[in-house]
Amino acid sequence: MDRPQPILLFILTGFLGAGKTTLLNKLLKLPSAADTAVVVNEFGEVSIDHLLVEQAADGMIELGGGCLCCTVRGALVDTLLLIAERDKRPRRVIIETTGLAEPVPILQSVIAHPELSRLYRIDCVVTVVDAVNGPSTLDEFEEARSQVAVADRIVMTKADLALEEDRQALLEKLAALNPGAELLDNRRPASLEDLMRSALDRTRLPGSGADHRHDHAAHNHDQFHSITVTHDQPIPLAAVENFLDLLTTQQGDHILRIKGLVETAEHPDRPLLIQGAQKLLHRPERLAGWPRGERGTRIVVIGRGLDTDYIRRIFAAFAGQAAVDTPDRGALEDNPLAIPGLRF
Repeated sequence: MDRPQPILLFILTGFLGAGKTTLLNKLLKLPSAADTAVVVNEFGEVSIDHLLVEQAADGMIELGGGCLCCTVRGALVDTLLLIAERDKRPRRVIIETTGLAEPVPILQSVIAHPELSRLYRIDCVVTVVDAVNGPSTLDEFEEARSQVAVADRIVMTKADLALEEDRQALLEKLAALNPGAELLDNRRPASLEDLMRSALDRTRLPGSGADHRHDHAAHNHDQFHSITVTHDQPIPLAAVENFLDLLTTQQGDHILRIKGLVETAEHPDRPLLIQGAQKLLHRPERLAGWPRGERGTRIVVIGRGLDTDYIRRIFAAFAGQAAVDTPDRGALEDNPLAIPGLRF
């Protein structure tokens, strides 16, 4: 019996007042929102978000009394398991977080749970940013910067109310925090449809923004880093496993998110989807075929205080890329002190 397709998990986040609920209501009116369940998190004793969200195509569930990134994570896990057990499973689940929630603990809840990691695929993290208050919010609040740093897509709201210089200042901050994210304007109807696309349905591999055609990139904004490592030839699966083992062992405390597609030597026609948060790696998934765009390997690592030079060097070693002062793959794999980790 074929394994059911995983349910796509769509995380909608953004700081207080950014416009998440307004955007969610627009998304739920789209034909592409069919077969979608919605989980809304409201912080506080009196919940009102569920009164503001229009009925979703497959129902709406509210989690109240705490923030998803801390006190109600257990309730979130239980809710996602119940949704997956429905007779008619939804194709997608949208989680709207509170404005103060950091997405990483939510990602960890799914990745660390053996059943959820099998039932769900973390498809897209969308962060909503207010063009009027966004620049000052990003300067003041670590949570807002984290929400932007781990996003696959960033939606700018209230752009028509902002001064041109404020919009430009916001664009510069967003580019510094997350240069690989897709930036969308919610005033354009096409952008709403773009939001509902799978994050894998792109003309380029994850993290390959228009300004990132070079092999490696590192960016810093208040200790946030984003680095993309690439290789244009298939890589042995064992080398991929060992790279991720060493990466999470040595840099896991600094990593917020890992994502990427890998062309392996064993199954070059079926890309391996890689996702992780801190030291945890999601159950790997072999896709049926390559999304639109080029093949190869592209892995994005996002974090705070990452040793980007170290990441570049160990990836080059495992990928068999020649580099000065870098051990080769054999030297790393034969290291008796190497710590075994997750095997795919």
